[in-house]
Amino acid sequence: MPLQEELFESVRGGCPPSTRYQGSKQKLLPWIWENLSKIPFYSVLDAFGGTGSVSYMLKRQCKQVTFNDYLKSNYLSALALVENEKSRFPEEELPAAMVRQPNREYASLIQENYHDIYYTDEENRWLDTVVQNISAIDNENERALAFHSLFQSCIVKRPYNLFHRKNLYMRTADVERRFGNKATWDTPFQVHFERFISESNSAVFDSGVKCRALNSDVLKVGGEFDLVYMDPPYINSSGVGVDYFEFYHFLEGLANYGTWEERIDRGRKHRPLMGPTSLWSSSKTIHDAFRKLFRRFSDSVLVVSYRSDGLPSCSTLVSLLEEVKAHVDVVHYGEYKYVLSKNGESKEMLIIAQ
Repeated sequence: MPLQEELFESVRGGCPPSTRYQGSKQKLLPWIWENLSKIPFYSVLDAFGGTGSVSYMLKRQCKQVTFNDYLKSNYLSALALVENEKSRFPEEELPAAMVRQPNREYASLIQENYHDIYYTDEENRWLDTVVQNISAIDNENERALAFHSLFQSCIVKRPYNLFHRKNLYMRTADVERRFGNKATWDTPFQVHFERFISESNSAVFDSGVKCRALNSDVLKVGGEFDLVYMDPPYINSSGVGVDYFEFYHFLEGLANYGTWEERIDRGRKHRPLMGPTSLWSSSKTIHDAFRKLFRRFSDSVLVVSYRSDGLPSCSTLVSLLEEVKAHVDVVHYGEYKYVLSKNGESKEMLIIAQ
């Protein structure tokens, strides 16, 4: 068995959950662990946790994991699958979670604000129902598992798995298709939701080590860690950054249903949420952000997951790391192409500073 597969097979714990979230490191986990396993560490901060795939992998290796992400939707997924040790969503309660309860008043926020943008009218009504039922669940971990399953259900029914355009027509147009996503798009939300609930429940496990999930600005995360793993938002060499808040604003709306309507940007066709500008998505602020982050965690082993064509350049990051660390190594993955990426020359790498 190849080394990467052997390492991945040795990982302990539950069944890794699937995701179609852009930028997920799920396919790179064996390679990432192959390199991290050479470093002595116990406590670890996953500073830009995203999908939680790296945190989940490290939990399976019995590390003391702190997941952090500034998106509440990502935090809820990590609460369900990284911090949660035992709670599972009661599958016998699924039917009630997907229908309107007679003793509850329901808002129609999605139906009223997102007609003909992302989902059909019937689907919008279903989403309004389920998100309010989920919000009423008392158990925090069960609620988080349901939110995670709802988020994944929303993603798989979207062209490109994103919310960056008003493009429901791509699903509904009566045209000949040469790709297989149509069947997934047309599968009812109920079917997707039930599948993801089952998958999420199967992913829950207790590693024997307390892990936690945070929803914070990374520069404000407290505590000390043996290792800090950083997978920051990608800015290409032209200075164009990946804005995950823009891509997944609809999931953020679901996670913040009570304040969603007041934050909608009605001046844009796809009605995203208005949100704060991130230091990590601007070429004007990214250098200073990295310097602050490296200095903040200068006592930890620092590992940056990066792409060779990113901004700042790899050499610049190495120089910034050398300001706080004596030894900096760069490990290249080789051939790996991200979905939707048009740059075939970009290489995945880990920059390891000790």
